[in-house]
Amino acid sequence: MIDIQKIRADFPILNEKVNGKPLVYFDNAATSQKPQVVIDSIVDYYTKINANIHRGVHTLSQVATDAYEQARLTVQKHFNAKKSFEVILTAGTTHSINIVATGFTDLLQEGDEIIVSALEHHSNIVPWQMLCERTGAILKVIPFNEAGELQMDVYDSLLSDKTKLVFTNHISNALGTINPVQEIIDKAHAVGAAVLIDGAQACPHIKPDVQAMDVDFYVASAHKLCGPTGVGVLYGKEEWLNKIPPYQGGGEMIETVTFEKTTYAGLPHKFEAGTPNIAGGIAFGVALDYMNGVGFDNIAAYEDELLKYGTEKLLEIEGIKIYGTSEKKAAVISFNLEGVHPFDVGSILDKLGVAVRTGHHCAQPIMNYFEIPGTVRASFAFYNTKEEIDVFIDAVKKAKMMLS
Repeated sequence: MIDIQKIRADFPILNEKVNGKPLVYFDNAATSQKPQVVIDSIVDYYTKINANIHRGVHTLSQVATDAYEQARLTVQKHFNAKKSFEVILTAGTTHSINIVATGFTDLLQEGDEIIVSALEHHSNIVPWQMLCERTGAILKVIPFNEAGELQMDVYDSLLSDKTKLVFTNHISNALGTINPVQEIIDKAHAVGAAVLIDGAQACPHIKPDVQAMDVDFYVASAHKLCGPTGVGVLYGKEEWLNKIPPYQGGGEMIETVTFEKTTYAGLPHKFEAGTPNIAGGIAFGVALDYMNGVGFDNIAAYEDELLKYGTEKLLEIEGIKIYGTSEKKAAVISFNLEGVHPFDVGSILDKLGVAVRTGHHCAQPIMNYFEIPGTVRASFAFYNTKEEIDVFIDAVKKAKMMLS
């Protein structure tokens, strides 16, 4: 069970006012808010142990290194990676995906095929298009239906011995659809293809087990998990991380350097060139500890309550259309008011203290399918309440009255 008042007390920003109204923050799919313990960890790092890591023999450097590597172990445990060096700390999900996409440049040949779902964020589309341009590989797309569910029969028909890579999000950022990733992984492996799962939207709601999934790559961002921006994770199986080359050259990722030849460091440092976001990495570990303290089963159950309550209340308003009605869905509601541009709705909601996202949500192919410019997206987190949903519903009714 979630003690909602205790949890809300951990998030100082929830006491803020926007346009003179108490903040109702329903843009959690874009970024989550941060508990005080995470904020304190960043302040503590810069106040007490600020030093570069992995390089200094002095005490502060060693303390900072230990704290950073402890965070890696926390991430490893959270995702159940087999080995700590299979956890690459990155700048975020987009960075993680680009490491893999660039790494496959020399592993693909002209005519090889890679498969992406039509529910993807641009970050899980564009890097693969660029990979195809570099290699001559062919990009194929799994379509979805009116409910926002992938057409798995079409996926079956796309798979062949030419398929080398498959990638899909675990949960759609635009529609909230929970994709059948285990089925996707198993079928891809049956034809010898590797799989990357974009877990940016899933990880705030569920706790993935990368070994149980047998996934080859799994990526996520700290800032959607109550952590700071500018930090993320790339999990990769050891065999694959050894196959792909470094993404960047520089300090930390080398073993030896001469002007004749450079040899690279082993995992994970091979992919961690330069000074990392040390404070952010440490705070990522603190954020995961915090969320695990709340409990992901508790989070999922509570957010499902919010989703059902918000959906029922919203559908009571005449002229509302919800996009993404999959039976398996995370706490995201994408909707439009009939005849009203989503930007106008979002602007009025903001005046009333309600923060939502409007637009195409970096998922233009989804909007093209529905033939709309975008949606209003309300996304809930475990620190939100039904009372906040009531405020949101009243705000939508006011927006309808003003704009219709």
